[in-house]
Amino acid sequence: MIHGYEFTDKLSNNMSEVKTFEETSVLRDYSVLSRKDFEISLSCYRRLPENALTERINRLRIEKNAVILAHNYQELKVQNIADYIGDSLGLSIEATETDASIVVFCGVDFMAESAKILNPDKRVIIPDNRADCPMARMISAEGLRKMKQLYPEAVVVTYVNSTAEVKAESDICCTSANAVEVVKSLGNKKIIFTPDKNLALYVEKMTGADIIPWEGFCYVHNSFTSMDVNVALEEYPGALFIAHPEAPMDVLDRADLITSTSGMIKWVDRNLDLVAERGVIIGTEIGLVNQILAKHPEARIYPLFDRAICRTQKMIDLPKICWALENEQFEIEIVEETRLRAYNSLKRMIDIVP
Repeated sequence: MIHGYEFTDKLSNNMSEVKTFEETSVLRDYSVLSRKDFEISLSCYRRLPENALTERINRLRIEKNAVILAHNYQELKVQNIADYIGDSLGLSIEATETDASIVVFCGVDFMAESAKILNPDKRVIIPDNRADCPMARMISAEGLRKMKQLYPEAVVVTYVNSTAEVKAESDICCTSANAVEVVKSLGNKKIIFTPDKNLALYVEKMTGADIIPWEGFCYVHNSFTSMDVNVALEEYPGALFIAHPEAPMDVLDRADLITSTSGMIKWVDRNLDLVAERGVIIGTEIGLVNQILAKHPEARIYPLFDRAICRTQKMIDLPKICWALENEQFEIEIVEETRLRAYNSLKRMIDIVP
């Protein structure tokens, strides 16, 4: 059964094939100007050389007491100008520990929402209002409420790659790094796991829990196949294979290690001798692979698929960051009742797995 959305046989890297939900209680200030006016406004920034943009961004972040957060999948130029780089929840928590008045979140919209949920007194802005997460749009709060009615005894565990409204309808959140621990903490209860079906199946296998998965997916990781693994291992014989748990189970079954983006970075940092000896194939979005290679340029690091690109993550660039700082747009606003309920779901997770 497919809960909450419709899709064609295979995404084929075409996000427009996915029919997703629109929510109403996240009041993004997107109506300030039209897309055309936005692009016109950006044109003067695009004419600036990179060093001038960098200098301007650095001046603005000091003047406005702003912090720039960049997700692991961002382009290297964006990561290089960020104050902090990491996974979505880690960055949001990082923002709580700064005295910045403005948080510029270089990622997709649910990440900026999480930052706002945890930092209600800070202004959180995202440099492009179209940078959304297709998987997060594969579930709505209304759809989840209907599913909860079907399974009233179930506990709702929601992956942080979700909207504020869906988090607000959930009992507890999880990340790809702590999903197994979160589910184990719940005992023998039936679980509705949203929105990623692949992560749900992985957690079910690792815990033996009774899980009802929502049928969402990351279109980047879901496109990986066992054939991709075969091709990579033929090209790099003897290499280890590390996979992200958003990948399908037939891919995960081939992995030597299954871990989150932050887990991949830490593993490489701690095992450089093994990487040099055998090489490592990394099954996740190309931005993470590029980040590791920038840090360890001589390392034998290979992408499972070099066109594994999250296109909405790549919408953020230096001109947009500069524009966002000068105009303090696009700001994330969340209805307080929704924010508080979403906060409770995140806080329960943080209390269990700090």
